[in-house]
Amino acid sequence: MIDNRSTSLAPAGNVRQLIRPALVSAVLFMLLTGLAYPLATTGLAQLLFPVQAGGSLIGHHDQWSGSALIGQDFKQARYFHPRPSATTGTDPANASLTVDQPYNAALSGASNLGPTSKKLFDQVSARARAYRNENHLAAAALVPVDAVTASASGLDPDISLANAHLQVERVANVRGLSAPQVQALVDKQTSPRQLGVLGEPRVNVLQLNLALDAMAARAVATP
Repeated sequence: MIDNRSTSLAPAGNVRQLIRPALVSAVLFMLLTGLAYPLATTGLAQLLFPVQAGGSLIGHHDQWSGSALIGQDFKQARYFHPRPSATTGTDPANASLTVDQPYNAALSGASNLGPTSKKLFDQVSARARAYRNENHLAAAALVPVDAVTASASGLDPDISLANAHLQVERVANVRGLSAPQVQALVDKQTSPRQLGVLGEPRVNVLQLNLALDAMAARAVATP
């Protein structure tokens, strides 16, 4: 014979005892992880690393020119040129297609072309020819790797010292400056290896070009 008394439901008071701590825990962790922790980390970041927390912006008097972490596509001969970028963007004529859009900060990425890719070979060859022509180098002159290949992010803000040095003569001629003047500016803007061992010495292209513009402005202001 089945004992029906064993199938009776738990009292309502027991259910409330289970729900109450669950709701309290949910609210508590929501406040801790969704409010207190983000506010604390944001406050500490602004206090200890204000520049980095603000996006590593470059500029002055609230006129920001960009971020030290994101490269820009300089093409004019009077500026130092950045590393090539393989980022793309939406085709204005057809939203279902993409087109080359160098230094598109909204869509970081690489070309994903392998070392045996003919397309990559053709791109590098074309970039090397263009680099030699614009910098008045010999047809067989060696070209820095970062001058003809894109980075993995497509937004690399720095170039190698070899790349910068080969552009000095062009920039100096266009701006009516001496090569030693421009070279001294490159040397001043050079960042060393991190901790003395990590990475390679490099130059931030945006910072260097802003320094060039500042130099030109001072020259005009000087009677």
